[in-house]
Amino acid sequence: MTRQIIAAPRPLEPMPRALIVGASSGVGAALARELHKQGYVVAVLGRRLPELQDLANELNLVRAETAIAYAHNVHNGASVPEVCRSVCAQIGGLDLFVYCAGVMYPNNPATSDTAADLEMLQTNLLGAVAWLNEIGPRMQSAGSGQIVGIGSIAGDRGRRGIPAYSASKAGLHTYLEGMRNRLTRHGVTVTTIKLWQVQTAMLANADRVVRPATPELAAQLIWRAIRHKRQVVYVPGHWAAAGLVLQHLPSFIFRRLNL
Repeated sequence: MTRQIIAAPRPLEPMPRALIVGASSGVGAALARELHKQGYVVAVLGRRLPELQDLANELNLVRAETAIAYAHNVHNGASVPEVCRSVCAQIGGLDLFVYCAGVMYPNNPATSDTAADLEMLQTNLLGAVAWLNEIGPRMQSAGSGQIVGIGSIAGDRGRRGIPAYSASKAGLHTYLEGMRNRLTRHGVTVTTIKLWQVQTAMLANADRVVRPATPELAAQLIWRAIRHKRQVVYVPGHWAAAGLVLQHLPSFIFRRLNL
């Protein structure tokens, strides 16, 4: 009589967990859907709780108890440690952090709007600093994880029409580079996404619109960068050549351009 040997079942691997700051709409919401499709448990954070809750409900209909919504204003940096602890406890840990919060206001080169400029710096850069200083040590202690910051090709040079927006994204790029240099040796990947124009509400404030990507395409390309643990990626990728040219264009030529 032949005895059948049945191998012990392999334990199910836990689902990876992602926290996205700035997921109420646009690229952040599209990325939440993409990550969820790829098997992540997702926590979506932002100021507009009704939109976030609708998104979480949509994802939970696909796979129950795999998405949560949490109201958070990135201007309140002091709340970040407690918010982070609470969210990570609810989703059972953290493997991927994405900072996607961002604003851009129209700017007339002939005038200045200090309030708008300060809000762009607070949302796009200082809010990210508060979160990265919380997430970085957490992942360093764990010896693993990935941080993704959604920057912009506009941060490659100071643009006369949007100097504060350019500065906020340039600052984010540099801060992410510093975090990358600090955390890579501890097993943590830091990815900078230099985003081109995307078809979102913010695009209404652009001086001109040139071949914008859809949020869904942007999310797919960002996921590809996450999956391959890339360091710096232009999205869509065909803008990388333009970014390289702009970075190295002499200032006396760049300032003559209508940018």
